[in-house]
Amino acid sequence: MKETFYDWGGANVWLFHAINNVRGDLLDRFMLAGTALGGHANFPLYLALVATVGLIVCSRNTDRDTLLRWFAVLAVFSVAYVLDGWLLGWLKPLLDFPRPPLALPLGTVHIVGTPEYHHSLPSGHSSFAMLIVASLWPLLKGWKRLVGMAFVLWVGISRVSLGAHFPADVIAGFLSSLVLVMLVRWTMLRIARVTEPPALPY
Repeated sequence: MKETFYDWGGANVWLFHAINNVRGDLLDRFMLAGTALGGHANFPLYLALVATVGLIVCSRNTDRDTLLRWFAVLAVFSVAYVLDGWLLGWLKPLLDFPRPPLALPLGTVHIVGTPEYHHSLPSGHSSFAMLIVASLWPLLKGWKRLVGMAFVLWVGISRVSLGAHFPADVIAGFLSSLVLVMLVRWTMLRIARVTEPPALPY
């Protein structure tokens, strides 16, 4: 099963090298920036930013749908973050997949930053990047959705470029958060419908 879903018949390692072997000081700095933005420690900052923008938007537009949309996004973002942290904290040690510096021959991995050796699957940075954009998706329109997708790819590719994860780890992080956010959003909307006050008779 691992050979099929993780190794991809050797394509996982091949794609890792195809990305990791492209080097350059400017590129490394760009990838370090992507990884920094995808760190879980940034959650309070992102939450504060979304809440502040939501306050400004809702103060100018008081219709119920707008308020509900922003409250739903804040709730989904917060709850999904907690659940995602719990899931990764349980899943990574359970699987304990080796990271590229440990899994591949010495000298074949270009490492930028502090090398890591264990708990490779799934990628936490990739998971958090997807969680951010998937949570905000109902508020994003047009070019903003393209920017969101570019951000997710930037963070994911940075993890491979810096030698921290295999592509399969990144994709697993994307999928786990995407499914989680979808489930949380569905649950939140169900709760909103159940607790909605009945219409007043006229």
